[in-house]
Amino acid sequence: MVSILFVCMGNICRSPTAHGMFLKLLEEHGLTDKVRVDSAGTHAYHVGEPPDPRATETALRRGVDLTPLRARKVTEADFREFDYVLAMDRDNLAILESLCPPDSACSVQLFLDFAPEELMIREVPDPYYGGAQGFERVFDLVEEACRGLIAHLKDEHGL
Repeated sequence: MVSILFVCMGNICRSPTAHGMFLKLLEEHGLTDKVRVDSAGTHAYHVGEPPDPRATETALRRGVDLTPLRARKVTEADFREFDYVLAMDRDNLAILESLCPPDSACSVQLFLDFAPEELMIREVPDPYYGGAQGFERVFDLVEEACRGLIAHLKDEHGL
């Protein structure tokens, strides 16, 4: 089984959106029994809280249910339990790289590395302090990267 952890700062906007979207795509591709998914934040600001209501509303409009998800903070064990630890932006990537134990075999990288090159963006912007349009943009970017990640897993892991 392949395991993937999506990570942003507080685990209430970007990473739960990726978590929920990826679960939906895994179901569509019949891969739910082959891939384990979770999400976390590099900071403990919102531990135990549900995703931001704006993220939840955006996702629900697009057929993705984020309501079961709850924020948690990344732990050292995550680097041993997950094959892929995917950061939403470079700031969180730097934090993850500093936390990653030297004996970890997981891949710590930017999530949008799996998005098509023509997007010409490598970071998922944080929509927290903006309006609804920011959450729509995040969902669009996340969906593209999730599709690319599914393709990568099929090629790389024979799923």
